[in-house]
Amino acid sequence: MYSQIPLATLFAVLATASPTRDFHLKPYLSARSDAGTVRAAAVEITSAQILAIAPTSSTCDNPPAEGECATADQAAPYISDSFTTYGVDNVAEQAALIGLMAFETLDFKYNRNHFPGVAGQGTRNMQSPSYNDKYASSIPELSDDYASSTGDVAAILNLLLSDEKYDFGSAAWFLTTQCSDSVRQALQTGSEEGWEGYISGCVGTTVTDDRKAYWSRAVEALGVGSS
Repeated sequence: MYSQIPLATLFAVLATASPTRDFHLKPYLSARSDAGTVRAAAVEITSAQILAIAPTSSTCDNPPAEGECATADQAAPYISDSFTTYGVDNVAEQAALIGLMAFETLDFKYNRNHFPGVAGQGTRNMQSPSYNDKYASSIPELSDDYASSTGDVAAILNLLLSDEKYDFGSAAWFLTTQCSDSVRQALQTGSEEGWEGYISGCVGTTVTDDRKAYWSRAVEALGVGSS
């Protein structure tokens, strides 16, 4: 027979108990919903960190493309939210994504492809139309508008650019839904080799000195250590 514990004693024990930790799986091991989202602990990227990575993002005075420019102050909260939404809680991955976005958009001056001007290519990740289609289809809030825009790459891009959370969310979505676990595990080490594998093996583009410079600044700004 089990002895009964007085309620007063039980409440006293509970009051002094340590709080339960908020555990969540590493992104590359996380189960994904249809939207590819995994809510993680809140991430905060600061405008100072963005400025260190993208030095000309302090202002949008005289922007090269009207309506596309975002300052560091504007970009930071949306980038933070995207990392939280898609469970990107590894600082090396965060640095890689911010460096990629800053490079592709010339310090967040653009969110549409202007050079050479590929229709439907854009967002802060400067994604190709085919990936923008996949991305838009993964967002439940856009389901009705997406259904009426299917097959129209320009309309799909406009849909994604209609809200900054979708515009800035593309890089985190791409990493967590399109990159292999092995690429992500290597990227999470913070090593240059891991980053190069992400750029060439998942993003599918060439590693250049200019691209590397953005990544190097991001690594320094976020305090990434290599393991």
